Amino acid sequence: MSHNSDRRLLLISHHNSYRIAPYIKAAKNLGLEVTIASQGKHSLVTEVANGMHVDFDDASSVMDAILNESHKRPFAGILGSDDQTVELAAMAAKMLKLPHNPPNAALCSRRKDLARAQLSLTGCPVPIHCLLDLNRPLQIQSAGLPWPCVVKPLNMSASRGVIRADNTAELITACERLRPMLAEIRDEFEQTHILVEEYIHGIEIAYEGYLQNGRLETITIFDKPDPLVGPYFEETIYVTPSALSAILQQAIKEVIQQACESYGLVTGAVHAECRIDDNNKIWILEIASRTIGGDCARMLDCENFNIEELAIMLAIGQPVEVAMPKQARGVMMIPIKQKGLLRRVEGLLAANRVPGIDKIDIIISEGHELVPLPEGNQYLGYIFASADTAEQVTAAIREAHAKLEFITAPVFKIF
Repeated sequence: MSHNSDRRLLLISHHNSYRIAPYIKAAKNLGLEVTIASQGKHSLVTEVANGMHVDFDDASSVMDAILNESHKRPFAGILGSDDQTVELAAMAAKMLKLPHNPPNAALCSRRKDLARAQLSLTGCPVPIHCLLDLNRPLQIQSAGLPWPCVVKPLNMSASRGVIRADNTAELITACERLRPMLAEIRDEFEQTHILVEEYIHGIEIAYEGYLQNGRLETITIFDKPDPLVGPYFEETIYVTPSALSAILQQAIKEVIQQACESYGLVTGAVHAECRIDDNNKIWILEIASRTIGGDCARMLDCENFNIEELAIMLAIGQPVEVAMPKQARGVMMIPIKQKGLLRRVEGLLAANRVPGIDKIDIIISEGHELVPLPEGNQYLGYIFASADTAEQVTAAIREAHAKLEFITAPVFKIF
């Protein structure tokens, strides 16, 4: 496909994002050139180094830079690669009158406190919640909290900093553990406040879909066969198709549609996390205006579908249709269980030979420091599998994971 003068996508992304390469590949498949706006002036990635270099903390200057660049050659669409850039992308797309979500809706999708407040205001099912101010006495603020509860940073991903507390003492310990993590954040309010919400007992699912003209369409629902009960909430296995009833799956879609309308989201990919309690009530944990995180998106790939291509098509206002393969698929995000330096991974050959295993990607290199939750935000890698049924997929992933051994060495730091 030949390039037209306006066949250009602006991707706003952190310079070291793993999402950059899949988006560049998807854009090329659609005949689009990609310009990357990042803070990576000295990046070793050619597309980043040759792209636009902006300060994400100065939204006004970012908008000026994008407007100037668009005068040279127009953009067909604008995308934010992750939670931290979707608001800037929405602002830029609105400015250039391109398909977009309202910036306030994008902000809700990345700030847990604002999201909870908006969902509560419109009657969406969210856990009982409140904000805690870390500058005020925690003992006093804990009075009347529901137990157990879950503490969460306002703007972190991959379950980083999410901790269950069963009583006041555990809550205070969790808050103190969060302080050094929050110190990394530039925003003063996010540094000093955390979200506390009631722990919902039940199963957890992930929902992948997309909005087109405000209408939500389902790509798939992932079951999470491993119980997520805390004290930390590491993601492990996702498997599809879901074993939930068709009626319950439809109810999940309706709840997420309601939540998207509450935020004001109207276009683009949607990744949601929900809990379903013992009474089959659906509780919203997260509604993100982006694609699924990590390399999990590769599980959705098929001959005529790629989730990055879908996100780009929506960003340029092109109609989309999705047809998921009927074969059961699954992935394990290999959790980091032990702190240390990764020396080597044993058992890979045997794990790859397990029937149903498609691929095992170890993404952390030897010599890299491993940091488990709640401080960490990485996975060791991914185990991908496919089979006739979701049960077979889950069994294959568990068997392969059991054959892997991660050899570590202690970390010695000199102060």
